[in-house]
Amino acid sequence: MIKKWTSIFAFSVLLSNTVSVLAQGEPEEIKVEGDKFQDYFYESLFQKSIENYDKAVVALEQCSKLKPNEATIYFEMGKNYLAAKDYKNAYSSFEHATQINPNNKWFWEGMYDVCYETKDFNQAIVIINKMIPFDAEYREDLVSLYMLTKQYDKALVEINDLNDKVGKTERREMYKMEILSEGKFQNSEVSNLKALIDKNPKEESNYIALIFLYYDNNEEDKAVEIAKKLEKEIPESVWAQVSLFKNYLDKNDGSNAVKSMNMVLASPKIDFKIKHRMFNEFLLFSNANPQFTPDLDNAIGYFKNDKEINVAKEIGKFYHNKKQWEKAIKYYELSYKNNSEVDLETNLLWLQANTELKQFEPVLKKAMAMIDVYPAEPQFYYFVGMANNQLQFFKKAKDVLEMGLDYIVENKDLLINFNIQLGEAYSGLGDNAKKELYFNKANQLIKEKK
Repeated sequence: MIKKWTSIFAFSVLLSNTVSVLAQGEPEEIKVEGDKFQDYFYESLFQKSIENYDKAVVALEQCSKLKPNEATIYFEMGKNYLAAKDYKNAYSSFEHATQINPNNKWFWEGMYDVCYETKDFNQAIVIINKMIPFDAEYREDLVSLYMLTKQYDKALVEINDLNDKVGKTERREMYKMEILSEGKFQNSEVSNLKALIDKNPKEESNYIALIFLYYDNNEEDKAVEIAKKLEKEIPESVWAQVSLFKNYLDKNDGSNAVKSMNMVLASPKIDFKIKHRMFNEFLLFSNANPQFTPDLDNAIGYFKNDKEINVAKEIGKFYHNKKQWEKAIKYYELSYKNNSEVDLETNLLWLQANTELKQFEPVLKKAMAMIDVYPAEPQFYYFVGMANNQLQFFKKAKDVLEMGLDYIVENKDLLINFNIQLGEAYSGLGDNAKKELYFNKANQLIKEKK
C-alpha cells in the first residue's frame, strides 16, 4: 500500500496558527489565559518528544479546557494516543478534530493512520474517500485497499480510470493481472478495452491487451479480428504480426507466416519468450512443409545474440528425437558456427547422431579432439573406443577404453557400454578369455539394473 507521507512542517503551521490567534491584541485577562495555553501546548510537545505520551495528553487536556474548539489540540492528542498504541482514543481524537474542522486533510489522515495500523481496511476506504478531494494521489491507496478487501470490481474500475487519466504504473498493472486471472472480470475488461480503442484508435497497447485477453479465453477468431484492426490503424505495428502469424499457420499460408515471423523476430520491442514460441511453431510447420526449411534456417540468425537458448542446437535436438539424424547433424554443426564456446552436450549429440548413421571416421576424429578439451569426460573415450572397434583398430580401442574406465562415476549404463566395447576389442584381438570376462561383466550389470 502507498502509505502516506507525514510532514512536520504542516504541524508547525497548525501550531503557528494557534499561537497567532493569541497575538491579535486580546484583552489582558485573555493574554494570561493564552500564556497558559501556550505553556501547556509546548509542554505537550516536549513530553511527546521524550515519549512521555501520557503526560503529553494531560497537558493537551488542559489546553482543551482553555480552548475546547481548537482542532489542533485533538489532532495532537490523536498523535500521542497513536504513538502509545491506544488506537480507540487515537481514532476518536482525530475524529473530533475533523468534526471541528473537516477541511484539514491531516486530521483525516490521522484517522487513516489508525485504520491502517489496526488493519481496519474497510473503514480505511471510508476515510480515504474523504481525503481524495484534498489530494487525488490518495486514489492509489484506494486501489490497494480495494485489493486488500477483495473488492476487485471496484478496484478494476479505479485502475482503468487512473490508467486513462494519469497513465499506467507497474503496481496497477500487477493488480490488474491478478484481477483478470479470475474469468468473471474479463468481460468488463473486454468492454473497457473496446471503448479505449474506439476513443483512441492509435493507442497500440489497448489492442495488444485485448488480443492477449481473447487468446487467454481461447477466442482466437476475435484475437485475429483485433490484430487485423490494429494492422489497419497502425500499419507499422509489429504486435499485429504476432497474432496474424498464428492465423497464417492455421490457414497453411506459409509465405505470409514467414513475413510476419521475420518482422517479429527483427523487432526489439518483442520479448524473446514470444519470439521463441513463434519460432517453435514455425519449426513444427516447416517439418510438415519442408519447402520452408530455408526460411527456418534464415530465422536462426535472429537468435545469434541470445545468451539463454542455443536455437540451432534445440532444432537439432528436435530432429534428434525424431531420429532424423542428418537434419539433427546439420543444426548441431550450425550451432558450432554460431557459438564460439565448446558445448559438451552438443558434441555428444553430434557423435551419437553420426554413430546412428555409421559414420565412424568423423566420430573417431571428433571424439579424439574432444578428449583434449575434456580429458576427464568418459563418454568421449567411449566414442573413440567404439569407432576404433568399428574401423577394426582393436588395439587402439582397447587402450583408450581401459583409460576411460577410470573416469566413470556412478553411470551404470555407460559402464555397461564400456564393457561391451572392451569385449568387442578383445574379440578382435583374439583374446577369448578377456572377451568373455568383459561380456560377462556387462551382462551382470544389466541384470543388476532389472
